[in-house]
Amino acid sequence: MTPERYQKFCEVLDRRQPDLTVLTDQVHKTHNLSAIIRTCDAVGIHELHMTQPKRGYRQYRRRSMGSHRWVDIHDHGTIEDSASHLQKRGFKLLAAHFSPQSIPFYQADFTEPCAIILGAEKDGISPEAAKLADEHIIIPMVGQVASFNVSVAAAIILVEAQRQRAEKGLYNSRRLHEDVYRKTLFRWGYPELTRYCDERDLDYPEIDDNGQLVNPSYWYSQVRKADL
Repeated sequence: MTPERYQKFCEVLDRRQPDLTVLTDQVHKTHNLSAIIRTCDAVGIHELHMTQPKRGYRQYRRRSMGSHRWVDIHDHGTIEDSASHLQKRGFKLLAAHFSPQSIPFYQADFTEPCAIILGAEKDGISPEAAKLADEHIIIPMVGQVASFNVSVAAAIILVEAQRQRAEKGLYNSRRLHEDVYRKTLFRWGYPELTRYCDERDLDYPEIDDNGQLVNPSYWYSQVRKADL
């Protein structure tokens, strides 16, 4: 990892927002998932949550979604599982959903810990997700079409979330937990070595403040001993 690349990684991670995330509900089209992940990275979201579709199998390959390397992706079996996971961590659930209780998205407070639930392109979020959400938000529209494409809706809402957080200064200091920060730096800087460690359930080797491996020969020798 070059010093320039290491510095870029640090600058990006210094602005990551650990308490802002997206939860996709039944979204299955690869190009939409890819666009959502790309937008998440662009606004500083560190992790994305996905639920498995009820009908059929979600056809996507993570390697085909270019930005997946920069955003941690968490799969959940059901919307109930994902909602419970996030609520236990203190996230408020904001569902993009039209209902009598819906408010314009720009009236929601995105500076508090929150997860934005986005539904499938045709059907929107599931009834279960609508019930689990703390608030419903909509993007006001004045044309003939009834809704935006899900990836476009994600971009519109997340740019507003970024604007609110920037005004509050939430991008001005490092907010990721130190352990998450260091592990992410390693994964980004050493993807092949990360894969090697993950496949063997090994701890990542230490890196110094310049992004270089600390005493790599010793680490490799210890790994070889363990394999014997």
